[in-house]
Amino acid sequence: MSDQMKSCPKCDSPYGYPLDNDHYACPECDHLWNSKEEKEVLQLNILDANGNVLTDGDTVIVVKDLPVKGAPKPIKAGTKVKNIQLTEGDHNINCKIDGFGAMALKSIFVKKGG
Repeated sequence: MSDQMKSCPKCDSPYGYPLDNDHYACPECDHLWNSKEEKEVLQLNILDANGNVLTDGDTVIVVKDLPVKGAPKPIKAGTKVKNIQLTEGDHNINCKIDGFGAMALKSIFVKKGG
């Protein structure tokens, strides 16, 4: 069956499975698409606190202490976050932060860093 799987055009999951001859579904983000249409490209123009354009996979640095609901301590300014994923919405960065796990951040509270 793996030869019939296609990468999801929304989240790039490799597990898109066929519903019929032309339509596929992604088990990770629930996206449905027609394989005969061109791969849709989600163009997001997201800027960091300094006005630099962010892209998927960037490393960013938190610029101020950020309180986290349910956590005993905030995310400290200077925390490095690797391999971010951009999304639409108010909290437009999905990432994993050591000691906190999966999080959604606002791009205005980070700067592009190495």
